[in-house]
Amino acid sequence: MPDIFNEANMRMTLEKYIPEGETLLAGIHAISKETSIIGIFEKCIRTEYSLIPDENGGTVALNKKKFSAYDIYLGITQSALVIAECEKHSYFYQFKDDPVVNEDDIQKLTAKLSLDDIGTCFSLTDIQKCEIKKGWMGSVKCHITMKNKSYFKLVLPKLGGVGGGMPNHTQYREAIIARLGGGI
Repeated sequence: MPDIFNEANMRMTLEKYIPEGETLLAGIHAISKETSIIGIFEKCIRTEYSLIPDENGGTVALNKKKFSAYDIYLGITQSALVIAECEKHSYFYQFKDDPVVNEDDIQKLTAKLSLDDIGTCFSLTDIQKCEIKKGWMGSVKCHITMKNKSYFKLVLPKLGGVGGGMPNHTQYREAIIARLGGGI
């Protein structure tokens, strides 16, 4: 658990999901209270742990959910919101093959995609709404809803853990809140 509150570990974890050509501007430890990620992928085959592109494959709608608290790293780049688990967790997955969907919602696969990697990087322009409120003990509650109806209910703690492993937490938390459009 102490390794969670380490800025070097946070950077290393988030950098796996940062879009090419961008850099991490701010990143913090946070807590996800509820997660619901929606993805629609075409021309693919679903396996137990991944989606594989296939010209003869179908369209797969996925809803990846978790309704309990768990530790995450939350970061922003020039154009992206990046969310990564601090430790591996399980999710509830619902699939629907060949759904009737809007063409604009479909994502194209160019390479094999692990189910674990779905919902780790979102364009900041895809945020439909972000509600930010004061929480308990100086924390901030953040409810982010994406245009595709994915959502995250997060708690951004006031401090970045004990021991000084995240010395930029306060500054980065304020930068993330400002970028998400929240004045509290």
